[in-house]
Amino acid sequence: MISQEELTKILPALEADRIEKTISKNDADKFGEAICSFCNDMANHQGPGYLIIGANDDGSLNGTTVDEQLMQTLLSYRTDGRIVPPPAMVVSKFTYPTGDVAVVEVQPSKVPPVRYKGKVCIRIGPRKGTANEAEERILSEKRSTFARSFDTQPTYGSAIDDISIDIFKINYLPTAIDNETLIANGREIKEQLSSLKFFDLRADVPTNAGILLFGKNPRFYLSGAYIQYVRFTGEDEVSDFDYEYRFEGDLTTQMKVIDDFIKSQIVKRVQMKLGEEYETAYPASAVQELLYNAIIHRDYQSNAPIKFYEFSNRIEITNPGGLYGDARPENFPNKNDYRNPTLAEAAKNLGFINSFNVGVKRAIAALRKNGSPDPIFILDQPTSFGVIIYKKL
Repeated sequence: MISQEELTKILPALEADRIEKTISKNDADKFGEAICSFCNDMANHQGPGYLIIGANDDGSLNGTTVDEQLMQTLLSYRTDGRIVPPPAMVVSKFTYPTGDVAVVEVQPSKVPPVRYKGKVCIRIGPRKGTANEAEERILSEKRSTFARSFDTQPTYGSAIDDISIDIFKINYLPTAIDNETLIANGREIKEQLSSLKFFDLRADVPTNAGILLFGKNPRFYLSGAYIQYVRFTGEDEVSDFDYEYRFEGDLTTQMKVIDDFIKSQIVKRVQMKLGEEYETAYPASAVQELLYNAIIHRDYQSNAPIKFYEFSNRIEITNPGGLYGDARPENFPNKNDYRNPTLAEAAKNLGFINSFNVGVKRAIAALRKNGSPDPIFILDQPTSFGVIIYKKL
Protein backbone atom coordinates (compact mmCIF):
# COMPACT_ATOMS: atom_id res chain seq x y z
CA MET A 1 0.00 0.00 0.00
CA ILE A 2 1.18 3.52 -0.79
CA SER A 3 2.79 5.42 2.09
CA GLN A 4 2.01 9.02 3.04
CA GLU A 5 5.45 10.06 1.81
CA GLU A 6 4.81 8.46 -1.59
CA LEU A 7 1.34 10.02 -1.75
CA THR A 8 2.78 13.47 -1.06
CA LYS A 9 5.13 13.04 -4.03
CA ILE A 10 2.42 12.05 -6.53
CA LEU A 11 -0.26 14.54 -5.43
CA PRO A 12 1.09 17.39 -7.65
CA ALA A 13 1.37 15.08 -10.69
CA LEU A 14 -1.01 15.54 -13.59
CA GLU A 15 -3.77 13.00 -13.94
CA ALA A 16 -2.65 10.06 -16.06
CA ASP A 17 -3.72 6.48 -16.62
CA ARG A 18 -2.57 5.50 -13.12
CA ILE A 19 -3.86 8.50 -11.13
CA GLU A 20 -7.28 10.09 -10.76
CA LYS A 21 -8.02 12.90 -8.32
CA THR A 22 -11.42 14.17 -7.24
CA ILE A 23 -12.94 16.33 -4.53
CA SER A 24 -16.32 14.59 -4.80
CA LYS A 25 -17.29 12.24 -1.98
CA ASN A 26 -20.45 10.84 -3.58
CA ASP A 27 -19.86 10.39 -7.33
CA ALA A 28 -20.44 6.64 -7.33
CA ASP A 29 -20.05 6.16 -11.08
CA LYS A 30 -16.82 8.16 -11.21
CA PHE A 31 -15.36 6.00 -8.44
CA GLY A 32 -16.51 2.77 -10.07
CA GLU A 33 -15.27 3.71 -13.54
CA ALA A 34 -11.86 4.73 -12.18
CA ILE A 35 -11.42 1.49 -10.21
CA CYS A 36 -12.52 -0.54 -13.24
CA SER A 37 -10.10 1.25 -15.57
CA PHE A 38 -7.19 0.68 -13.18
CA CYS A 39 -8.10 -3.03 -13.11
CA ASN A 40 -7.96 -3.18 -16.91
CA ASP A 41 -4.55 -1.43 -17.06
CA MET A 42 -4.98 -0.72 -20.78
CA ALA A 43 -1.52 0.87 -21.00
CA ASN A 44 -0.03 -2.30 -19.46
CA HIS A 45 1.92 -0.55 -16.69
CA GLN A 46 1.60 -3.73 -14.61
CA GLY A 47 1.43 -1.53 -11.54
CA PRO A 48 -1.32 -0.18 -9.28
CA GLY A 49 -3.57 2.75 -10.05
CA TYR A 50 -4.68 5.34 -7.49
CA LEU A 51 -8.06 6.98 -6.99
CA ILE A 52 -7.43 9.95 -4.69
CA ILE A 53 -10.44 11.57 -3.01
CA GLY A 54 -9.98 14.97 -1.40
CA ALA A 55 -7.43 16.49 -3.81
CA ASN A 56 -7.80 19.10 -6.55
CA ASP A 57 -6.25 18.61 -9.99
CA ASP A 58 -3.15 20.57 -8.94
CA GLY A 59 -2.64 18.34 -5.90
CA SER A 60 -3.83 20.85 -3.30
CA LEU A 61 -6.26 19.55 -0.69
CA ASN A 62 -9.75 20.99 -0.32
CA GLY A 63 -10.32 20.32 3.37
CA THR A 64 -12.22 17.07 2.94
CA THR A 65 -13.14 15.06 6.02
CA VAL A 66 -12.84 11.32 5.38
CA ASP A 67 -15.25 9.51 7.68
CA GLU A 68 -16.09 5.84 8.21
CA GLN A 69 -19.07 6.05 5.87
CA LEU A 70 -16.88 7.13 2.94
CA MET A 71 -14.35 4.38 3.70
CA GLN A 72 -17.10 1.75 3.73
CA THR A 73 -18.58 3.15 0.50
CA LEU A 74 -15.23 2.79 -1.24
CA LEU A 75 -14.64 -0.69 0.16
CA SER A 76 -18.04 -1.81 -1.12
CA TYR A 77 -16.78 -1.73 -4.72
CA ARG A 78 -14.71 -4.82 -3.89
CA THR A 79 -17.65 -7.05 -3.01
CA ASP A 80 -21.00 -5.67 -4.12
CA GLY A 81 -20.84 -6.99 -7.68
CA ARG A 82 -20.89 -3.70 -9.58
CA ILE A 83 -17.35 -4.48 -10.75
CA VAL A 84 -16.78 -7.98 -12.17
CA PRO A 85 -14.57 -9.82 -11.66
CA PRO A 86 -14.00 -8.31 -8.19
CA PRO A 87 -11.10 -5.84 -7.99
CA ALA A 88 -7.99 -6.38 -5.87
CA MET A 89 -7.87 -3.11 -3.94
CA VAL A 90 -7.19 -1.52 -0.58
CA VAL A 91 -8.53 1.73 0.86
CA SER A 92 -6.52 4.00 3.16
CA LYS A 93 -7.00 7.35 4.88
CA PHE A 94 -4.26 9.96 5.21
CA THR A 95 -4.49 13.14 7.28
CA TYR A 96 -2.76 16.42 6.39
CA PRO A 97 -2.99 19.85 8.06
CA THR A 98 -5.22 21.05 5.20
CA GLY A 99 -7.54 18.06 5.07
CA ASP A 100 -7.98 14.31 4.78
CA VAL A 101 -7.35 12.17 1.72
CA ALA A 102 -8.85 8.75 0.92
CA VAL A 103 -6.79 6.62 -1.45
CA VAL A 104 -8.02 3.54 -3.30
CA GLU A 105 -5.04 1.51 -4.54
CA VAL A 106 -6.12 -0.86 -7.32
CA GLN A 107 -4.05 -3.72 -8.71
CA PRO A 108 -4.24 -4.69 -12.41
CA SER A 109 -6.53 -7.66 -12.98
CA LYS A 110 -5.10 -10.95 -14.20
CA VAL A 111 -8.40 -11.78 -15.90
CA PRO A 112 -9.37 -8.72 -17.97
CA PRO A 113 -11.57 -7.34 -19.37
CA VAL A 114 -13.12 -6.06 -16.13
CA ARG A 115 -16.54 -4.42 -16.27
CA TYR A 116 -18.32 -1.80 -14.21
CA LYS A 117 -22.10 -2.05 -14.64
CA GLY A 118 -21.50 -4.01 -17.84
CA LYS A 119 -19.03 -1.51 -19.39
CA VAL A 120 -15.31 -2.10 -19.95
CA CYS A 121 -13.84 1.13 -18.58
CA ILE A 122 -10.32 2.11 -19.65
CA ARG A 123 -7.98 5.09 -19.58
CA ILE A 124 -4.90 5.86 -21.65
CA GLY A 125 -3.23 9.01 -20.37
CA PRO A 126 -5.94 11.61 -19.79
CA ARG A 127 -8.44 9.80 -22.04
CA LYS A 128 -11.18 7.98 -20.18
CA GLY A 129 -14.02 6.01 -21.65
CA THR A 130 -15.41 2.64 -22.69
CA ALA A 131 -13.23 0.19 -24.59
CA ASN A 132 -14.02 -0.29 -28.26
CA GLU A 133 -13.97 -3.70 -29.93
CA ALA A 134 -10.24 -3.57 -30.74
CA GLU A 135 -9.36 -2.53 -27.20
CA GLU A 136 -11.51 -5.29 -25.69
CA ARG A 137 -9.70 -7.81 -27.87
CA ILE A 138 -6.33 -6.54 -26.62
CA LEU A 139 -7.52 -7.00 -23.04
CA SER A 140 -8.80 -10.50 -23.80
CA GLU A 141 -5.47 -11.46 -25.36
CA LYS A 142 -3.59 -9.99 -22.41
CA ARG A 143 -5.54 -12.27 -20.10
CA SER A 144 -4.08 -15.38 -21.75
CA THR A 145 -0.52 -14.31 -20.85
CA PHE A 146 -1.25 -14.66 -17.12
CA ALA A 147 -1.56 -17.83 -15.10
CA ARG A 148 -5.14 -18.85 -15.70
CA SER A 149 -7.81 -20.31 -13.49
CA PHE A 150 -9.27 -23.62 -14.63
CA ASP A 151 -12.54 -22.06 -15.74
CA THR A 152 -10.78 -19.72 -18.21
CA GLN A 153 -8.59 -22.44 -19.72
CA PRO A 154 -9.52 -23.75 -23.19
CA THR A 155 -11.57 -26.94 -23.42
CA TYR A 156 -9.44 -28.72 -25.98
CA GLY A 157 -11.37 -30.95 -28.35
CA SER A 158 -14.51 -28.82 -28.12
CA ALA A 159 -15.83 -26.39 -30.72
CA ILE A 160 -18.15 -23.41 -31.01
CA ASP A 161 -20.95 -25.82 -31.98
CA ASP A 162 -20.76 -27.34 -28.48
CA ILE A 163 -22.19 -24.10 -27.06
CA SER A 164 -25.84 -23.06 -27.15
CA ILE A 165 -25.60 -19.61 -28.70
CA ASP A 166 -29.28 -18.94 -27.93
CA ILE A 167 -28.75 -19.45 -24.19
CA PHE A 168 -25.72 -17.16 -24.30
CA LYS A 169 -27.43 -14.41 -26.29
CA ILE A 170 -30.91 -14.53 -24.76
CA ASN A 171 -30.30 -15.55 -21.14
CA TYR A 172 -26.82 -14.26 -20.37
CA LEU A 173 -25.70 -11.33 -22.53
CA PRO A 174 -28.39 -8.88 -21.33
CA THR A 175 -27.36 -9.55 -17.71
CA ALA A 176 -23.65 -8.94 -18.32
CA ILE A 177 -23.49 -6.08 -20.84
CA ASP A 178 -25.15 -2.68 -20.64
CA ASN A 179 -27.90 -2.05 -23.18
CA GLU A 180 -26.04 0.71 -25.06
CA THR A 181 -23.08 -1.58 -25.74
CA LEU A 182 -25.40 -4.43 -26.77
CA ILE A 183 -27.15 -2.26 -29.34
CA ALA A 184 -23.82 -1.18 -30.85
CA ASN A 185 -22.36 -4.68 -30.75
CA GLY A 186 -21.23 -5.73 -34.23
CA ARG A 187 -18.70 -8.37 -33.26
CA GLU A 188 -18.96 -11.97 -34.38
CA ILE A 189 -20.00 -14.52 -31.79
CA LYS A 190 -16.54 -15.88 -30.93
CA GLU A 191 -15.32 -12.40 -30.02
CA GLN A 192 -18.43 -11.76 -27.93
CA LEU A 193 -17.82 -14.99 -26.01
CA SER A 194 -14.11 -14.24 -25.64
CA SER A 195 -14.72 -10.80 -24.18
CA LEU A 196 -16.59 -12.51 -21.32
CA LYS A 197 -13.97 -15.30 -20.94
CA PHE A 198 -16.12 -18.02 -22.50
CA PHE A 199 -14.01 -18.59 -25.63
CA ASP A 200 -10.26 -18.81 -26.24
CA LEU A 201 -9.47 -17.09 -29.54
CA ARG A 202 -5.92 -18.43 -29.74
CA ALA A 203 -6.96 -22.06 -29.31
CA ASP A 204 -10.23 -21.43 -31.21
CA VAL A 205 -12.23 -23.42 -28.65
CA PRO A 206 -14.62 -22.56 -25.79
CA THR A 207 -13.22 -22.20 -22.29
CA ASN A 208 -14.27 -24.51 -19.49
CA ALA A 209 -16.55 -21.74 -18.18
CA GLY A 210 -18.18 -21.48 -21.60
CA ILE A 211 -18.84 -25.23 -21.69
CA LEU A 212 -20.15 -25.27 -18.11
CA LEU A 213 -22.47 -22.30 -18.53
CA PHE A 214 -23.75 -22.78 -22.10
CA GLY A 215 -22.60 -26.23 -23.19
CA LYS A 216 -25.05 -28.55 -24.92
CA ASN A 217 -23.48 -31.50 -23.09
CA PRO A 218 -20.97 -30.27 -20.46
CA ARG A 219 -20.37 -33.77 -19.07
CA PHE A 220 -18.88 -34.92 -22.38
CA TYR A 221 -15.85 -32.74 -21.53
CA LEU A 222 -16.17 -32.36 -17.75
CA SER A 223 -17.59 -35.64 -16.53
CA GLY A 224 -18.12 -34.57 -12.91
CA ALA A 225 -20.19 -31.51 -13.82
CA TYR A 226 -23.47 -32.51 -12.21
CA ILE A 227 -25.26 -32.54 -8.85
CA GLN A 228 -26.52 -35.81 -7.39
CA TYR A 229 -29.56 -35.31 -5.15
CA VAL A 230 -30.79 -38.18 -2.97
CA ARG A 231 -33.57 -38.07 -0.36
CA PHE A 232 -33.06 -40.72 2.32
CA THR A 233 -35.83 -41.87 4.65
CA GLY A 234 -33.45 -42.23 7.61
CA GLU A 235 -30.43 -40.51 9.12
CA ASP A 236 -27.62 -42.23 7.19
CA GLU A 237 -26.69 -43.40 3.71
CA VAL A 238 -27.53 -47.06 4.42
CA SER A 239 -31.18 -46.19 4.99
CA ASP A 240 -33.68 -46.47 2.15
CA PHE A 241 -34.19 -43.58 -0.23
CA ASP A 242 -37.45 -42.54 -1.84
CA TYR A 243 -36.25 -40.05 -4.46
CA GLU A 244 -33.14 -39.23 -6.44
CA TYR A 245 -32.39 -36.79 -9.22
CA ARG A 246 -29.37 -35.74 -11.25
CA PHE A 247 -29.03 -32.05 -12.13
CA GLU A 248 -26.97 -31.90 -15.31
CA GLY A 249 -26.68 -29.64 -18.32
CA ASP A 250 -25.66 -26.02 -18.77
CA LEU A 251 -25.40 -24.14 -15.48
CA THR A 252 -27.31 -21.13 -16.81
CA THR A 253 -30.41 -23.32 -17.03
CA GLN A 254 -29.67 -25.74 -14.20
CA MET A 255 -29.15 -23.07 -11.53
CA LYS A 256 -32.69 -21.85 -12.19
CA VAL A 257 -33.96 -25.46 -12.06
CA ILE A 258 -32.13 -25.96 -8.75
CA ASP A 259 -33.59 -22.74 -7.38
CA ASP A 260 -37.13 -23.90 -8.18
CA PHE A 261 -36.43 -27.39 -6.81
CA ILE A 262 -35.26 -26.03 -3.46
CA LYS A 263 -38.35 -23.86 -3.12
CA SER A 264 -40.79 -26.63 -4.07
CA GLN A 265 -39.16 -29.78 -2.66
CA ILE A 266 -36.74 -28.84 0.13
CA VAL A 267 -38.34 -25.92 1.94
CA LYS A 268 -41.16 -27.70 3.72
CA ARG A 269 -43.42 -26.05 6.26
CA VAL A 270 -43.89 -28.31 9.26
CA GLN A 271 -46.05 -28.16 12.40
CA MET A 272 -43.64 -28.75 15.27
CA LYS A 273 -46.42 -29.33 17.81
CA LEU A 274 -50.14 -29.90 17.44
CA GLY A 275 -52.01 -26.61 17.48
CA GLU A 276 -48.94 -24.47 16.79
CA GLU A 277 -48.23 -22.51 13.61
CA TYR A 278 -46.39 -24.14 10.72
CA GLU A 279 -42.69 -23.30 10.49
CA THR A 280 -40.00 -23.70 7.83
CA ALA A 281 -37.75 -26.72 8.32
CA TYR A 282 -35.02 -25.19 6.14
CA PRO A 283 -34.85 -21.54 5.00
CA ALA A 284 -34.67 -21.47 1.19
CA SER A 285 -32.00 -18.76 1.03
CA ALA A 286 -29.60 -20.73 3.25
CA VAL A 287 -29.83 -23.91 1.17
CA GLN A 288 -29.54 -21.87 -2.05
CA GLU A 289 -26.46 -19.95 -0.91
CA LEU A 290 -24.65 -23.08 0.27
CA LEU A 291 -25.47 -25.05 -2.88
CA TYR A 292 -24.44 -22.15 -5.12
CA ASN A 293 -21.22 -21.96 -3.10
CA ALA A 294 -20.56 -25.62 -3.95
CA ILE A 295 -21.27 -25.04 -7.66
CA ILE A 296 -18.99 -22.01 -7.89
CA HIS A 297 -16.09 -23.26 -5.77
CA ARG A 298 -15.93 -26.96 -6.66
CA ASP A 299 -12.99 -28.52 -8.48
CA TYR A 300 -14.27 -29.29 -11.97
CA GLN A 301 -11.17 -31.34 -12.78
CA SER A 302 -12.58 -34.05 -10.51
CA ASN A 303 -14.88 -36.70 -11.96
CA ALA A 304 -16.96 -36.72 -8.76
CA PRO A 305 -20.28 -34.84 -8.60
CA ILE A 306 -21.55 -32.45 -5.97
CA LYS A 307 -23.49 -34.54 -3.44
CA PHE A 308 -26.76 -32.98 -2.28
CA TYR A 309 -28.14 -35.45 0.26
CA GLU A 310 -31.31 -34.90 2.29
CA PHE A 311 -31.71 -37.08 5.38
CA SER A 312 -34.63 -37.17 7.80
CA ASN A 313 -32.90 -34.71 10.15
CA ARG A 314 -30.42 -32.77 8.01
CA ILE A 315 -29.07 -31.83 4.58
CA GLU A 316 -25.47 -32.50 3.58
CA ILE A 317 -23.76 -30.77 0.64
CA THR A 318 -20.30 -31.98 -0.38
CA ASN A 319 -18.25 -30.80 -3.33
CA PRO A 320 -14.88 -31.91 -4.76
CA GLY A 321 -12.09 -29.48 -3.92
CA GLY A 322 -11.12 -28.24 -0.47
CA LEU A 323 -10.61 -24.65 0.63
CA TYR A 324 -8.74 -22.76 -2.07
CA GLY A 325 -6.05 -20.09 -2.18
CA ASP A 326 -6.09 -17.69 0.76
CA ALA A 327 -9.01 -19.46 2.47
CA ARG A 328 -7.93 -21.55 5.47
CA PRO A 329 -9.85 -23.39 8.22
CA GLU A 330 -8.68 -20.75 10.71
CA ASN A 331 -9.96 -17.76 8.68
CA PHE A 332 -13.10 -19.28 7.09
CA PRO A 333 -15.64 -17.78 6.33
CA ASN A 334 -14.08 -14.34 6.79
CA LYS A 335 -11.49 -14.96 4.06
CA ASN A 336 -12.34 -16.33 0.65
CA ASP A 337 -10.70 -17.04 -2.68
CA TYR A 338 -12.02 -18.10 -6.07
CA ARG A 339 -11.09 -21.35 -7.75
CA ASN A 340 -13.46 -20.39 -10.60
CA PRO A 341 -13.67 -16.57 -10.76
CA THR A 342 -15.47 -16.51 -14.11
CA LEU A 343 -18.21 -18.81 -12.80
CA ALA A 344 -18.57 -16.54 -9.76
CA GLU A 345 -18.88 -13.53 -12.05
CA ALA A 346 -21.51 -15.30 -14.17
CA ALA A 347 -23.54 -16.36 -11.12
CA LYS A 348 -23.54 -12.73 -9.97
CA ASN A 349 -24.66 -11.47 -13.39
CA LEU A 350 -27.43 -14.07 -13.55
CA GLY A 351 -28.70 -13.00 -10.13
CA PHE A 352 -28.04 -16.22 -8.23
CA ILE A 353 -25.65 -14.50 -5.82
CA ASN A 354 -26.02 -10.91 -4.64
CA SER A 355 -22.40 -10.02 -3.87
CA PHE A 356 -18.99 -11.59 -3.60
CA ASN A 357 -17.52 -13.29 -0.53
CA VAL A 358 -20.66 -13.12 1.64
CA GLY A 359 -22.71 -16.19 0.60
CA VAL A 360 -21.74 -18.36 3.56
CA LYS A 361 -22.33 -15.50 5.99
CA ARG A 362 -25.75 -14.86 4.45
CA ALA A 363 -26.61 -18.55 4.82
CA ILE A 364 -25.64 -18.54 8.50
CA ALA A 365 -27.71 -15.40 9.08
CA ALA A 366 -30.75 -16.95 7.35
CA LEU A 367 -30.52 -20.09 9.48
CA ARG A 368 -30.30 -18.07 12.68
CA LYS A 369 -33.26 -15.92 11.65
CA ASN A 370 -35.25 -19.12 11.06
CA GLY A 371 -34.32 -20.41 14.51
CA SER A 372 -32.29 -23.26 12.99
CA PRO A 373 -28.96 -24.55 14.33
CA ASP A 374 -25.79 -23.08 12.82
CA PRO A 375 -24.40 -25.15 9.94
CA ILE A 376 -21.38 -27.36 10.50
CA PHE A 377 -18.59 -26.97 7.95
CA ILE A 378 -16.21 -29.82 7.16
CA LEU A 379 -12.97 -28.01 6.39
CA ASP A 380 -10.24 -30.50 7.19
CA GLN A 381 -10.40 -32.54 3.98
CA PRO A 382 -7.82 -31.55 1.33
CA THR A 383 -9.92 -32.79 -1.60
CA SER A 384 -13.46 -31.88 -0.56
CA PHE A 385 -15.57 -29.28 1.21
CA GLY A 386 -18.74 -30.10 3.09
CA VAL A 387 -21.54 -28.48 5.06
CA ILE A 388 -24.28 -29.97 7.24
CA ILE A 389 -27.57 -28.08 7.62
CA TYR A 390 -29.75 -29.39 10.43
CA LYS A 391 -33.52 -29.32 10.24
CA LYS A 392 -35.25 -26.94 12.61
CA LEU A 393 -36.46 -29.00 15.57
